[in-house]
Amino acid sequence: MGQCLELSAAVCRIGVYSCFRTLCCKGPPSPRTEYDVVCVGLTGSGKSSLLTQLCSESTDSIIPTTGFRIKAVPFQNAILNVKELGGADNIRKYWSRYYQGSQGVAFVLDSASSEDDLEMARNELHSALQHPQLCTLPFLILANHQDKPAARSLQEIKKYFELEPLARGHRWILQPCSVENMDAVKEGFNQFINLLEEIDPENTPGRL
Repeated sequence: MGQCLELSAAVCRIGVYSCFRTLCCKGPPSPRTEYDVVCVGLTGSGKSSLLTQLCSESTDSIIPTTGFRIKAVPFQNAILNVKELGGADNIRKYWSRYYQGSQGVAFVLDSASSEDDLEMARNELHSALQHPQLCTLPFLILANHQDKPAARSLQEIKKYFELEPLARGHRWILQPCSVENMDAVKEGFNQFINLLEEIDPENTPGRL
């Protein structure tokens, strides 16, 4: 019951956030283009740590995301308003409620995870790639935890996740990374921004 109330409150926060941006953010335009991105991945994949590091914030008090959190992540030529969704079992079934208005997808996976978790991540990525609100959007797939001994190589991940056949026709990037190598994370996001710049806003599903 408590979890349902938390999720309901999270959905309400999305509505309030959207209204606030629509009604109150009418000041001078930002010198950098802003894009709305949804970030998904299983619990423990490292979503929060990567985003926190990108914002130059302390990672000392990071806890698993419940519901969602939003971060404005600045880059040289754009600002990404990233809506990070919790990856726990009881939250993933509600992910699609948060997709509306997204212009791109960042999917974070733990490349050193167990076989069971890797299969679960593959299923979630496949679902996202085929979801009607996301299927036409650019995808940044971050193969995180590459600094761990058990990490799969990029080729192993590409083959296991069946990215070549499944994502054919999609605009996607597969980027190896870790919190110990934030340059690789930034490189992936900069390539992702290049794909976002090619978007026609009028053809973005669910764009408000």
